[in-house]
Amino acid sequence: MRILVDSAIPFIHGVLEPFADIVYMRAADIDNQAVRDCDAMIVRTRTKCDAQLLENSAVKFIATATIGTDHIDKDYCEKKSIKVVSAPGCNACGVLQWVAAALNYICREDALSPHQLTLGVVGVGNVGSKVVEYARHWGFRVMQCDPPRHEREGGDFVEISQIAEQCDIITLHTPLDATTHHLVDADLLSRMKPHAVVLNASRGAVVDGRAVLRSGHRYIFDVWEHEPDIELDVLNGAVIASPHVAGYSLQGKANATAMVVEALARHFSLDIHGWYPGEVTPRQPKLISWCDMCGTIDKYYPILEQSAALKAAPHLFESMRNQYNYREEYF
Repeated sequence: MRILVDSAIPFIHGVLEPFADIVYMRAADIDNQAVRDCDAMIVRTRTKCDAQLLENSAVKFIATATIGTDHIDKDYCEKKSIKVVSAPGCNACGVLQWVAAALNYICREDALSPHQLTLGVVGVGNVGSKVVEYARHWGFRVMQCDPPRHEREGGDFVEISQIAEQCDIITLHTPLDATTHHLVDADLLSRMKPHAVVLNASRGAVVDGRAVLRSGHRYIFDVWEHEPDIELDVLNGAVIASPHVAGYSLQGKANATAMVVEALARHFSLDIHGWYPGEVTPRQPKLISWCDMCGTIDKYYPILEQSAALKAAPHLFESMRNQYNYREEYF
């Protein structure tokens, strides 16, 4: 069996070699010729898995070490009987830390406390539900928007128009699909409070970046349209900018790699059970007070330093991601 692995995926080197012929490649070099004789692939969001890549190949299994799957043409894969798996929830606590750093900055800059602000969480899955839990614990009034969950469960979900009209901060945690592309557009922005801040750590195209720039609203982005070739005026207009690393915690990356290794082992009946990177200490989420979070977040996640570095050298966007020093989860 031959398995192609994105060489930027951490902790995986040496794990699968006893069971298969492993080929490590940079995402930029993965093409149809490279995958033609591979039975399986382990990739990241940088590899677009579609007919152009996969046609006439032997690939029957794709694992992406990410929570999102918008880079995979699932209809094509289903038609070709290619199994697709991802790592849902792997980095939820890492993204939570990114949101916490952003909320700390906003409250500090505006001299406000959480109980004075309404936070709108759009997309309440593995990540969004963590944000809701912690934000309520910190004292924010929280409103939730998640149409699929509302349809399935009912509950206290609201329309996104209500989020726009009532919230001081809006944070986005939705997958990218036909219903969420440019979910935040000029029309929605026009309904927001003048001082409202938009946070996006989901997918770049969930927000019309140019519309946000024109709107005058403050925004904090981790994800961008057309990555890594992001629009410089949108980048420079951001209050805080990061290079798609919101979920890049040490534990989040270890979780993702462990999840895809487990899925691959299960699919191909390999003798790998319960593997987890030995060099990483797993973390159990724990609630932390607002005061304690604000007093520690800059140490664990100096987000302003990262923003300054990205704005100073946007052409290094991809290398900043690939060479990122994964931060420790601590709550």
